[in-house]
Amino acid sequence: MKAVLLDAASLGPDIDLAPLHEQVDELVVYERSATHETQTRLTDADVAIVNKVVLDAATLEALPSLKLICVLATGTNNIDMAAARRLGVEVRNVTGYGTASVAQHTLMLLLTLANRLPRYGRDVAAGRWNESPFFCLMDHRTLQLEGKHLAIVGQGELGGRVAQLAEALGMRVTFTARPGNEAQDQRPGLADLAPEVDAISLHCPLNEATHHLVGGDLLARIKPGALLINCARGGIIDEVAALTALREGRLGGLAVDVLPEEPPRDGHPLLDALNEPLNLIVTPHNAWITPEARQNVVTLTANNLSDWKRGQ
Repeated sequence: MKAVLLDAASLGPDIDLAPLHEQVDELVVYERSATHETQTRLTDADVAIVNKVVLDAATLEALPSLKLICVLATGTNNIDMAAARRLGVEVRNVTGYGTASVAQHTLMLLLTLANRLPRYGRDVAAGRWNESPFFCLMDHRTLQLEGKHLAIVGQGELGGRVAQLAEALGMRVTFTARPGNEAQDQRPGLADLAPEVDAISLHCPLNEATHHLVGGDLLARIKPGALLINCARGGIIDEVAALTALREGRLGGLAVDVLPEEPPRDGHPLLDALNEPLNLIVTPHNAWITPEARQNVVTLTANNLSDWKRGQ
């Protein structure tokens, strides 16, 4: 059995691929693959292993030997799933590989926003502490998280881990109803919780029901000074509307690890706004990148290969 890994560089240079080698007779590894290269590179492969390389219908139709696609991530939006089903190509992804890593990053963003670190860091760099008539700076009102209310959208493994960490800080946590299913869900909807919660953390997939879930209407209802964190997918919040709310003081802090287009080749309003004195954080989709999480991706993918072989 031959497998081809199309974008090994997306896992980083310090990851051991031995678990994958052990599952196949031949593993061909490419650091990166452009869309126009994928068909040639997968010509005689039984298994394609990809992270973010696009495998569209035309490519899949030209690969009669292909039997399995292993995605080195949870999302499968880079695969034409309908074409794969039609052609009998199985698709297996990995989940839960970065729970500890992403939860840690989420908590870091929450703490950083609560303590207004972006603004105080800017003040210290500008020499304002040196000029203070007192021993400290206290121009930006901070938020003690103990006793505050956090709403989490997404009660999966990751949302549950974030809840545990927040509760360890003394926060009260409420999971919201699944977006788009509020009428059949006993949990409160995000729109109902917005006026009372002190922070919102998003850990749900991007789909029709969650696109711009946090948009102008919800931001108009949100508790003044609330913190908003998105470590899920870009586009779940309306970033432009959220930036406006932040500038106007209706939002107390905004932190995102994701943007609608990644990498943001053409820029983004949130990136431009980093030059402004705002309680704003943008991290480069790296909540998941601890070495432990990236190695776990390989381990879980090897397990997928092993399970698939047993079913053949």
